[in-house]
Amino acid sequence: MRSVTYSMGVSLDGYIVGPDGNFDWTEPDEEVFRFWIDDIRKIGTHLLGRRLYETMLYWETADQDPALDDAMLEWASLWKPLPKVVFSTTLSAVQGNARLASGGLAEEIERLRAEPGDGDIAIGGASLAADAAALDLIDEYQAMVYPVLVGGGIPFLPRHERRVDLELVETRPYGSGVVYLRYRVARRSGLHA
Repeated sequence: MRSVTYSMGVSLDGYIVGPDGNFDWTEPDEEVFRFWIDDIRKIGTHLLGRRLYETMLYWETADQDPALDDAMLEWASLWKPLPKVVFSTTLSAVQGNARLASGGLAEEIERLRAEPGDGDIAIGGASLAADAAALDLIDEYQAMVYPVLVGGGIPFLPRHERRVDLELVETRPYGSGVVYLRYRVARRSGLHA
């Protein structure tokens, strides 16, 4: 069964976007960007909320930007063909290899898990991830923790009233002070969502 992963850049105090709406502190250096390039190769489908979808629209035509270096062109060549499902109540159309979700989050994930295919199902965006977490649909949490305290904003995962035990799978420090943390949800045998 395909795993569902939630992966984002996050400040040490737990935010993906600061109180001013800024997230420039998540701009990856070459070493971290190489990680994201390698990571996207493991993804079969990406689920996005509207805000993240609109932020990532740049990559649909980025290959036409003459200022892009080889790594950015490589990322664009992987992102553009990746199937994407956008969850939005305000958008009526999406671009590129994306489609608007036709069902609820649980139904979409169930359908994607049942389809043949390789690659994980990635979730991007804190609100969408919080909804998936509340439904116990996330198998792995992956945080690229940046050495910054932003003091508020959009949390990596909004609080919900249930405990989730995690197993540490991987840690990876980078020269820039960024640390990658990968946790798998600890599930008792036979109780997988």
